Amino acid sequence: MSALGIVGGVVQPLLVIAGSPVLVGVMRQVRARLEGRAGAGIGQPWRDLRKLFGKEPITPRGTSEVFRFAPLVLVATTVVVAVVVPFVTVDSALDPVADLFVVVALLALGTVALALAGLDTGTAFGGMGASREMTIIALVEPTLLVAIFALSVRVGSTNLAAIIASTLDDPSRVISPVSLLAAVALVVVIVAETGRLPVDNPSTHLELTMVHEAMVLEYAGPDLALVELASAMRLTVFLGLLANLFLPWGIATSASPLAVLGGVAAVAVKVTVLGAALAVGEVFLAKLRLFRVPELLAGSFLLALLAVAASFFLA
Repeated sequence: MSALGIVGGVVQPLLVIAGSPVLVGVMRQVRARLEGRAGAGIGQPWRDLRKLFGKEPITPRGTSEVFRFAPLVLVATTVVVAVVVPFVTVDSALDPVADLFVVVALLALGTVALALAGLDTGTAFGGMGASREMTIIALVEPTLLVAIFALSVRVGSTNLAAIIASTLDDPSRVISPVSLLAAVALVVVIVAETGRLPVDNPSTHLELTMVHEAMVLEYAGPDLALVELASAMRLTVFLGLLANLFLPWGIATSASPLAVLGGVAAVAVKVTVLGAALAVGEVFLAKLRLFRVPELLAGSFLLALLAVAASFFLA
């Protein structure tokens, strides 16, 4: 564990926790402007969270500890990922945990915990949302693994810090067929994992189209605040991972304050630009029918497999 890794392990989770609601506010503001509305402002998500944290916690009758602990598990797994994945600094605070398989498993654990909470309520909407979420995650997680594995083949390691460092050493890899195929696959994965259009609509409450919202309908007060904060954090983590795997420039390579501040600014700008681009795309996209979503995810998995094949042939 290096000094640079320790600095990153402290700065990164604070940046993700503080900045993720702001990112959601920026995306909502971009959508509002493009749709001809004024919007509530980029600080509205933080105001909503503050209001929810101040309310009385309410637990539906008949639910178990699964329902109560699911928001904590969702937040905790996302915070661990924010600590270990190189976002601000090129070194990881916990290098063995910054492995591709560990990070994907942690992200999947949070999703499964929320799906179990939806089932634990015993409501029709909770079960419907959980079953849909499991259908999506069954196709998304293999794609995420295979796409990043394609990048790891040329490095000889599944450690995310090693993958990012190798891209810094050889920038030409960014425009290689392997990177382009993996990048497109990861974009689809991020859209599906974070519940964005066209896979899911984060602003809808229509019974027949809900996925994520159906699982969290029974949450209220501080528990709902944790779920909303964790969802924003996961979006930030995925966009940060996409940015640094393919555009790692600006990441801090030394523990000097100036380098760390540069790393913070670089990841903030990259994530904000990606989030704004995602919001712009959502304005011009309609939600896919549920039975068409597996086709989209299967296509992304095929792109990830092609990236793996290309990584071996072009090695």
